[in-house]
Amino acid sequence: MTGHFQRELEKIKKMILSLGAMVEERVRMAAQAIDTKDAELAEKIITSDYAIDEMEVEIEEECLKILALHQPVAVDLRFLVAIIKINNDLERIGDQAVNIAQRVDIIARQKSPDFIYDYSAMAEKAETMLKMSLDSLVNLDDHLAYKVVTLDDEVDLIKQQAYDLIKEAMSRHPDQLSYLINLFLISRHLERLADHATNIAEEVIYLIEGEIVRHHKFMNPS
Repeated sequence: MTGHFQRELEKIKKMILSLGAMVEERVRMAAQAIDTKDAELAEKIITSDYAIDEMEVEIEEECLKILALHQPVAVDLRFLVAIIKINNDLERIGDQAVNIAQRVDIIARQKSPDFIYDYSAMAEKAETMLKMSLDSLVNLDDHLAYKVVTLDDEVDLIKQQAYDLIKEAMSRHPDQLSYLINLFLISRHLERLADHATNIAEEVIYLIEGEIVRHHKFMNPS
């Protein structure tokens, strides 16, 4: 392939990493909003979502243009296919940050509840998974990508624990159902965020190894 083609691939890589940094910042803000119940911060996350959407569309258009003009094969084709999928997952993570912000905004406007669930551990783990998945892309590190995939079950477990405790709280505080439902939905959005981070890691593994490892059907390399 020509030097021009390689420069276009480098441009795509820089764009996806820029989007990744933007999404990481939104996730960090969402975690902070959960912790502080800051309605103003939540509103800031919601109103800035357009920037992620616009960049996601731009990256997809660039990838499709390269596919049409250069018809790449082998590892270059895998790279573009992986980037298109990672691009979509990053946009969806941005959506989950917005969903979390919307729940926080509702919670922040309600009276002081009798039940509080601490999501800091779950949010931190989801943040870590996103950072690790992006680091695995930057460094083409399949071992780090596999670690991300194994962390997904831990997030699922925390979500189940949250569900059990909040369900019990609903029976004790039926007058606070709206608050408790929105509190539980935060765990669902964090879980989905972690799922998308896992998808990114799986695409990195595909990019490096040429193997599809979706649905966790893999052996973690030593």
